[in-house]
Amino acid sequence: MIEYLAANMWQVWAVVSIVCLILELSSGDFFIICFSIGAVFGAVAAAVGMSIYWQLALFALFSILSIFFVRPVALRYLHKNEDNRVSNADALIGRTGKVTETVEADGFGWVAIDGDVWKAVTQAGKDIPTGTKVKVVGRESIIITVEIV
Repeated sequence: MIEYLAANMWQVWAVVSIVCLILELSSGDFFIICFSIGAVFGAVAAAVGMSIYWQLALFALFSILSIFFVRPVALRYLHKNEDNRVSNADALIGRTGKVTETVEADGFGWVAIDGDVWKAVTQAGKDIPTGTKVKVVGRESIIITVEIV
C-alpha cells in the first residue's frame, strides 16, 4: 500500500485538496482554501515526478502565498469587509413578502418571502388580509413579525 501511495502521490495531494475544499464550506473564512491551493501545486509537482521534498516545499510556498494574496482578495469581493454579516433567518429582517394566509391580530398567519413560507405575527392589533404586502420587522425563533408596507 505504501509503495502505491509513494508512486501515486498526486492522488494523495488531490484528496488533501478536496478535503480542504469541503472543510472550507463549513468555515467560510477563505483560510482553509489556501491549503487546498497549495495541495493542487503539490499534486502537480508529484505528477511531473518531483521528489516529496519539492512537493512539500511547493505546498508550503503556495499555501503561504495564497494566505497573503488570494485570501484578502476573496474576503474583499465576497464578504465586502462587512463585520456584521447576517445570515439565515436574521437576513429576513427588512425584507418584504406577501401574506398567503391572513395574519390574525391575536394569532398567526403565513407570509411568503422569496418562495419560502414563514409563520408570522403582527403587532398592529388588527388582521392583515391575504395578498397584502408586508415587511419583516422582527423574528422570534422561526416566527417572523410583520407590518403592512
